[in-house]
Amino acid sequence: MEKQEGRPADERVLQVPDRGLVHVWPSGGGTEQLCPDKVLLSRPVVQVSLGEHHGVLLAQGGQVFSFGELSWRGLSVPVSAPVLEVSLLGRTVVHVAAGGFHCGAISEQGSVYMWGENTAGQCGQTDRASVTNITVSEPCPVAMVDSEVVPPVVVRVVGLACGREHSLALSDHNELWAWGSGCQLGLVTNIFPVWKPQKVEHLAGRHVIQVACGAYHSLALVRSLPAQDFSTQSTPKTRERGRSPQCPVADREELVTTDDAHYCPLGVELSEVMRSETPSRRRVSRQRLHPAGMSSGSSPGSGASLSSFSDDSRSNPKQRNLPACSRLEPEGNRTECVSQTDGSPKANPAVDWAATKDSAFSDDLELQSMLEKLSGQTSESQDVTATGDTDSMSSHTGSDDSYISSTPSSDLLTSSYKDDSACKRQTNNGRASGPLSSSPVCLEEIRLCLEKEKQALLSSSLTNIHQKGNAAAGRRLSLPGTPTHGSPRRRRPCACGPVSAGQAPSAGPLEAGDELPSLETEVWSWGRGSEGQLGHGDQLARLQPLCIKSLTGKEVIKVAAGSHHSLALTAQCQVYSWGSNMCGQLGHLNSPVTLPQHAKLSDGLRVWDVSAGQSHSLLLADGDCVQPVLLYCGQQSEKPQSPSSGHSSPSRAESYAVRPSLLPFCIEMNYISSVCSGGQTCAALTDQNVMGFIAAIHELASRERRFSCWMSDVRKVLISPLRKKEAACQTLGEPCTQLFFALCESFIHLSKLVGRHATSLSYFLQNAQSRDVTSFPLLTHTEHFLETYKKFCSAVGDFEVMGGFQSLHKLSLECLGSRQAVLSQLRGSDQPVGGEFDLVSMFYQPLQQLHHYSRLLLKMSACYDVLTVEYQSLQQGCSHYESLSLSLLRKRKQAEATQLFWKTHSGKATENLRLPQRRLLCESSNRSLTPLSAGRFSNHWFILFNDVLVHTQFSTHHVYSLTCLWVKPITEDRTGLYAIKIICPEESFTLVASTPEEKNKWLRSLNQAVDQVLGGAAQGSSPGVTAAVCRTASYKFVADERFKDAQYAGGWLAGRVHGRGTMKWPDGRLYKGNFKNGLEDGYGECVIPNKAQDKPDTYQGQWREGRIHGFGKYKYGSGEVYEGCFCDGQRHGYGMLSSGKLARTTSSVSIGHWVQDKKTGYGVHDDIMRGEKYMGFWLDDQRHGSGVVVTQYGVYFEGSFKENKMSGSGLLVSDDNTVFQGEFSDDWTINGKGVLTLANGDCLDGLFSGEWRTGLKVVGTYVKPTLDGYEGKEKNDLPLGQHVVPAAQRWICAFDECWSRLGCDAAGGGDRTAAWENIAVTITAARRQSPDLSKSHTKVLESLEFIPQYGEPVTTANYDNIRRYLTKACETPHHPLGWLVETLVTAYRMTYVGVGSNRRLLPQAVQELQAYLTHFYSVVRFLFPGLPDDGGVIPDAADPGPFKSRRSSSLAEQSVLVVSCSSLLLPLLLPRLYPPLFTLYCLQQEQEEALYWERVLRLNKQPDQSLLSFLGVQEKFWPHWMSILGEKKQIVSSSKDACFVSAVETLQQISTTFTPSDKLMVIQRTFEELTLEVKPLLAGDFLWCMDDLFPLFLYVVLRARVRNLGAEVCLIEDLMDPNLQHGEMGLMFTTLKACFIQIQQESTT
Repeated sequence: MEKQEGRPADERVLQVPDRGLVHVWPSGGGTEQLCPDKVLLSRPVVQVSLGEHHGVLLAQGGQVFSFGELSWRGLSVPVSAPVLEVSLLGRTVVHVAAGGFHCGAISEQGSVYMWGENTAGQCGQTDRASVTNITVSEPCPVAMVDSEVVPPVVVRVVGLACGREHSLALSDHNELWAWGSGCQLGLVTNIFPVWKPQKVEHLAGRHVIQVACGAYHSLALVRSLPAQDFSTQSTPKTRERGRSPQCPVADREELVTTDDAHYCPLGVELSEVMRSETPSRRRVSRQRLHPAGMSSGSSPGSGASLSSFSDDSRSNPKQRNLPACSRLEPEGNRTECVSQTDGSPKANPAVDWAATKDSAFSDDLELQSMLEKLSGQTSESQDVTATGDTDSMSSHTGSDDSYISSTPSSDLLTSSYKDDSACKRQTNNGRASGPLSSSPVCLEEIRLCLEKEKQALLSSSLTNIHQKGNAAAGRRLSLPGTPTHGSPRRRRPCACGPVSAGQAPSAGPLEAGDELPSLETEVWSWGRGSEGQLGHGDQLARLQPLCIKSLTGKEVIKVAAGSHHSLALTAQCQVYSWGSNMCGQLGHLNSPVTLPQHAKLSDGLRVWDVSAGQSHSLLLADGDCVQPVLLYCGQQSEKPQSPSSGHSSPSRAESYAVRPSLLPFCIEMNYISSVCSGGQTCAALTDQNVMGFIAAIHELASRERRFSCWMSDVRKVLISPLRKKEAACQTLGEPCTQLFFALCESFIHLSKLVGRHATSLSYFLQNAQSRDVTSFPLLTHTEHFLETYKKFCSAVGDFEVMGGFQSLHKLSLECLGSRQAVLSQLRGSDQPVGGEFDLVSMFYQPLQQLHHYSRLLLKMSACYDVLTVEYQSLQQGCSHYESLSLSLLRKRKQAEATQLFWKTHSGKATENLRLPQRRLLCESSNRSLTPLSAGRFSNHWFILFNDVLVHTQFSTHHVYSLTCLWVKPITEDRTGLYAIKIICPEESFTLVASTPEEKNKWLRSLNQAVDQVLGGAAQGSSPGVTAAVCRTASYKFVADERFKDAQYAGGWLAGRVHGRGTMKWPDGRLYKGNFKNGLEDGYGECVIPNKAQDKPDTYQGQWREGRIHGFGKYKYGSGEVYEGCFCDGQRHGYGMLSSGKLARTTSSVSIGHWVQDKKTGYGVHDDIMRGEKYMGFWLDDQRHGSGVVVTQYGVYFEGSFKENKMSGSGLLVSDDNTVFQGEFSDDWTINGKGVLTLANGDCLDGLFSGEWRTGLKVVGTYVKPTLDGYEGKEKNDLPLGQHVVPAAQRWICAFDECWSRLGCDAAGGGDRTAAWENIAVTITAARRQSPDLSKSHTKVLESLEFIPQYGEPVTTANYDNIRRYLTKACETPHHPLGWLVETLVTAYRMTYVGVGSNRRLLPQAVQELQAYLTHFYSVVRFLFPGLPDDGGVIPDAADPGPFKSRRSSSLAEQSVLVVSCSSLLLPLLLPRLYPPLFTLYCLQQEQEEALYWERVLRLNKQPDQSLLSFLGVQEKFWPHWMSILGEKKQIVSSSKDACFVSAVETLQQISTTFTPSDKLMVIQRTFEELTLEVKPLLAGDFLWCMDDLFPLFLYVVLRARVRNLGAEVCLIEDLMDPNLQHGEMGLMFTTLKACFIQIQQESTT
């Protein structure tokens, strides 16, 4: 492909943007003569990255520009006119990185593009053409695929960093990938170059935040692991994306934190033989070392001399495997393989070692002896330096690799750790060692490391041994042990959400849930360390990442890497540096430094961005003004040095700055947002202050950083020493000690929040690509900020009120001592410099920051139009913080006034009232407020706190809680008193103020205090009492007679319990429900102790005026349950009482009408123990009046009862139809005249005496009737029903309750509109009080809440609407009609199920059902007055409707709709009553059914044609063909069940229907199906005649085999609509009935 040349940027310059300006200047010149060059582009620059002699710019819109020495293209581009990377057009780039001589870019989709020098594989090109070429002239994509997951997925990259010969990429799962050459990759491989990106397994599972690349070393900022118990972790069975290989959970052991000395200086973890029973040692075969110690294809300084394992067995033909040395592991404790997730071992590299016969050492012990010599600090030294080892010393020459390229994570949304990964680890007791990630190290590299260490020991100028002493030496010891908490083997899979690559990377992780950067970080380093740039206290190389322990806990937020030195920036704006210091680039005099040391900065400078180049460091800091300043330290030679030869040993620069010095020209660069360094070049990204917006953002960030540093200093010099002092607890006492520790915790919590906020603001300024003010943490986390400041202010106030600061003042001065500098540092801005140190003001100092928040947000909002989202968001945030600032200032004044009050009025009487949260609001000094009836010489003192009102009289005081206190102003009357009425739950009193002003003051203070304690807005609220009349509060009654000693929690209204609440008495009584005007009223649940029983009584239902009233359910402790109506605490109205399982003597159920807790009126009593059921009248819990008794033995009695006994005339019928009619004197006792009729018709007339069950004495006449007379007598002509309660008088109580629920005093005697409103209120209340309703039930209730158009005339159109409404209402028990249906069904089943299944009760059951319909229809007509009377018509000629054709087909020609109670309500009631009713019909027709079924079985044995002939069906109606699955088959003489199949199947459906109308529709469809099957057999039109139809229909009835057909016929006949009896359906039903009778009479012979 033809090479595309870039175009100069100056050809496209239109205008200089206001932001994103780039300034570039050399690092080697003097600071006075420097004049930075401006990079002029037509669009803002959002990122700058500098390499050795080149740079890369990322402009807004994703365009990439290059400048400098582009050796891979043979171009030299001036800084002022960078060239556009044309090949990246169309790919929106979001991040760029420059290495030593190569570049990289990340697209919006997360793809990586690399170009430049590729000699060491740093461009990651794996195709054959790219591998053979030493340069990549144009950006080419780099394939990054995670093959460890199934299926493999493409890695999405969000960060990129480039070194001289290696590149690092950060994925959206916060995992690190590397490619190139050298130990700085951190990979387990022995093949270099690494062309294909590989995951850095040593950091797998850790949350990597940012990476930075030096010349031959790498740095990573990693989130610290949470402190937790690792023994409880679980290991996943399947490998998930982003998770490292795991070991069995049984092999995990608890970690023990130790020192870094337990690591090999090369970064390889060691193990130790701790068991005596270790198996015999396995020796590794000797190998011979390559003479040069490196591969022939490796470039000088590539680091290829360090060999390690490679997980990929495939190697490039151009590559050569390097000879490997023995493992750094004692014999007897080796690990044969590294376990994968599935437990299968990887290829063991030790096998390859054994295959080689030659080795530089005899065995592992020889290698171990070399390491021991290293640990023993051998004094021998040799001047041995490997050829091409450019890492031995740092250099400032132009040929050296010096630059900085780093990338932070863009994961600023969500990130958390899952502690799922666990590997085998060693413990101090030497138990089983897990798989180690130790790599075979090239012996030449070890030799070099040994020599360098020896040199370091001889030269005091090269190490910090004088500073650290034995600690530094200890870190160089290769002692076996366990990993520390910073161990590379301590992995954690990270569960980061997907990160949009379109967002610019920003440095900082997020804590779960709050999206603020975390400050709990660690710094890890690896690669070459000859200049101490790794920070581990030595100058040895590290093959794999290792944690820098000295930086743990320093809250590092950014790392930067120069050629041979490293920088770390903390949240406290401090800079730590280590590594080469030849040119003073570390900011201090020590050279070199192998451990991080604090850079020396001038007072008042707070660094918030750092960068490192070849031999210099550039810092961005806050100065005295808002505008940032640049600090420089390092080389300052007037002329750049020429490249040095040999080992790149640098010569001293002519001059260099040891202490960071100010660059004067930075003032002219406006507002600098970020800095960048590389090679001998520096760059800064600046913004112009347009409309003051940039200045406002910088001021906000600068103030927050300053505030964060101040809080950190307070924690360090004051809070931490005070917490450790034992004298503090003794001085403060127990209550104040707890408050002090709470104050410290809140201060630390606020300090952490401020530190994280300051860090996020620094990231915001550095992230020029997406500066959206609406993403400010102050705006997105407003509630979190406000709540944190509120808690801190409350903690300070509580401690101050209890006098803690006075007690702590002396101790604080002791901690500070004579350090006046620290003293002045901790002073607030409002304190005089020479004044006494005020501890209270210092702790209140953070509250001033809220005002600065408000002021700066307001300043930024002025830069936007009022209609924009940014303006609205900033204004809203400004209002929140200003309001909180004023509120907390008032709280401070209240706390100070309260502390002064307690100090003034100290004593035992007031000490009991002193609480930490209590604040003084007002107090009546000088008799400004007195009770109305106070005596002349009485002494009254009223004190208003924020929670109570205290009335003190002499030595006693009364405390009134503000939650239960109502204030009512009394208008001035003729008496001229300025009175205020105070209402409390148990008392009320009037206070008199001395002046009108005093009255208004107290009235306002009281109302504001009450509003505040109730959670309202106290300040600014009106002084009225409306807002506080209704409230929710808790109170314990003391003197009230009804609620004495009861604890109440719930609603109140003007001093009385009102609304929902809970009342609990000391004796165990409990009420939970509604109150009204101080009494139980509405629905409530109550528990009442039952002293006689172990279990208490419980009630759930309605209350009125403190008593049980309405419908409810009462469970007695004895086990009885009453569910029904109550009146004034007694059972009254409809109800059902059932005895429970605890009643052993009797078990019964009573249902009916109750009056004053006794059964009175009609009711049913089922005595389960005796097997008897009574249905009749009651009086005072006794049977009295007409009634019926049935027994389980089939005995039926009806007659009169008196005083709970059968008394008077009655009728008794036994199961065998023996009948006695006469006088009764007791239960089943006959005494008087009577007639006994036997089953065969014989009669005995006379005087009877005795009990029916035991025997009768008779004096009378025996009569034998004639045979003819008896046969003519019908069996069912028994005189039943003479003593039965009329059906119209049964269950009147249930209908009365329904009328009562509608709001009517009597049947039909109420307001219709009020009735509909009651229905709507009842449905709404039921829906709100039942949150667990299903969606369908909720929708039904919502539809019933709407009141229909009940006043309109009823037509056929809205008649269906009425039917649908009634259907929904009857399905919902919350509706009065639904409750009525449910109650009637319960009563009906209670009466006719069980013992009540007596065939002689069938007439009563039918009459009772018809009475239900009559009463029910009267209720429906009351609700819908447009409905006609029972049997009335609705004329509507326009649309007769479907129900006309169904129920009144005979009136179709008249276009009217007949409405009856049966047609409207029977479909609603009968399906629920069908089982008991149909059972009675079956018992009544039992003999006829038996005869019918015997005939059906016999006749159905005949074939179809034979049966048709037998029944007399004419042959012209006989079908000859039948259709089976669409195929015609001929009917032969032997065919059975083949004729009129559709008609037969239709008639069989009669058993599946309930109502007579539905059953008649089945009969009608049967006739229609029969007609359709006969029509094809006849020519022309024909009309049925009964002679032809009856035999044919008789055949259909026989073949249908309908069980209980007689019961079906009787049910239809008794309950069918009278309007249908004489119509077409009536004739069809008569035909079916005739068939039933005919079948019984058919001869079977």
